[in-house]
Amino acid sequence: MRRLLPKSLIGQIALVMAAALLVAQAINFGLIFNERQRATRAQIEGPAVSRFVGFAQRMAAVPAERRPLLLAAEHGRRTRFSIDAGSAVAAAENEPRLAARLAAQAADAGLALRAARGAVSELPPRGADERRGRRLQAIRLSVQLTDGSWLNARFVTSRPNPWLAVRLAVSTLLIYLLLLGAMVFVAARLARPLRALAAAAERFEGRGEAPQVDPRGPADVRRAILAFNAMSARVSAMLDEKDRMLGAIGHDMRTPLASLRIRAESVEPAEERQRMIATIEEMTALLDDTLALARSGRASEPARAVDVTALADTVVEEFRALGHDVEMEESERHGASVRPNLLRRAVRNLVDNGIKYGGTARVSVRAAGDRVAIEIADRGAGIPEAELGNVQEPFVRLESSRNRATGGSGLGLTLARSAAAAHGGSLELENRPGGGLLARIVLPA
Repeated sequence: MRRLLPKSLIGQIALVMAAALLVAQAINFGLIFNERQRATRAQIEGPAVSRFVGFAQRMAAVPAERRPLLLAAEHGRRTRFSIDAGSAVAAAENEPRLAARLAAQAADAGLALRAARGAVSELPPRGADERRGRRLQAIRLSVQLTDGSWLNARFVTSRPNPWLAVRLAVSTLLIYLLLLGAMVFVAARLARPLRALAAAAERFEGRGEAPQVDPRGPADVRRAILAFNAMSARVSAMLDEKDRMLGAIGHDMRTPLASLRIRAESVEPAEERQRMIATIEEMTALLDDTLALARSGRASEPARAVDVTALADTVVEEFRALGHDVEMEESERHGASVRPNLLRRAVRNLVDNGIKYGGTARVSVRAAGDRVAIEIADRGAGIPEAELGNVQEPFVRLESSRNRATGGSGLGLTLARSAAAAHGGSLELENRPGGGLLARIVLPA
């Protein structure tokens, strides 16, 4: 049942309000329907009961020999009175509600009775009533006078409206739908700006400018949106300040590292000099990678349409010129809107990893629906399946195959993933069936 419940705010509000309104309207329907029934019965049965009680008073006040004259005078097409030894309403037919009403009205009129009975039965319409579609009923009343005789009467009246329940149900349903529609409208007006606010927060991943949301909706929601926009502006300002700080740190640290490199060139013996130079180069590479990671996604480089296949081929040629075993497989031309320098650095990092840990790398570019995939395959030992996600985190290295002797700062895959995400894509890693690792940068075409 929980899986069937709505998860959105507007859905939950609509469900709660629908249930509450349904219960309220059901109670209201029951109360109104019961009251309408009582009013209709009183309107139809009241005149007949009053007339019968009045006639019974007159019958009780005259001698027995004059009663036939009164009965003849009251006889009509829709009314019939009679004095009998027994009741015209059998005990099984007696309706306590009608009998109690008859006895109460007789008591109010000061008429003494031994017993009172009443019953209502349907009658088929005849003549003019049938042509008019009127539905008739017979109200049979019977009271036992103090002398033991029974005064019986039969009144033909119209039946209560049979469509009363339907008409009341339709009107109740219309009111229910009207109120529910109003509540859904209010909930939707509240939910729309909240959805826009949530979407803006989800879109922002620390790259580019922090999003701004158009303030709309109720006053409380507008204040929340304005507060979010102010927070976004502060986040953008802090990120800009971070970039400026990192730029200054990079500039200030490269100067002493360059000075150390120059001094290390004169150190003897040569073996010690090479160790010092390697350490300085490692520090420089680590600094470059750290700054590149910190700035990824907020670079000033604009995106432009680029032939991704040609870009990957250029990286391959750079490594081939250095004597590395890197090949570019025959691939069709595929274009995408990218930041060339950022994407080139990501491909270069993946190719460099393939060379370090597999001795070779094969690069290809393929179309995957509305995406372009740059694939770099090596012949190394691969990565344990449980670690495929962890190795993309900063400074994570697998000591079994990627130790300090092979170089690397643990930022290569992190930089590639960050570059792919900055383009709206992703970095995928998987072990090849024949051995080795396949790294794939997936970008929007």
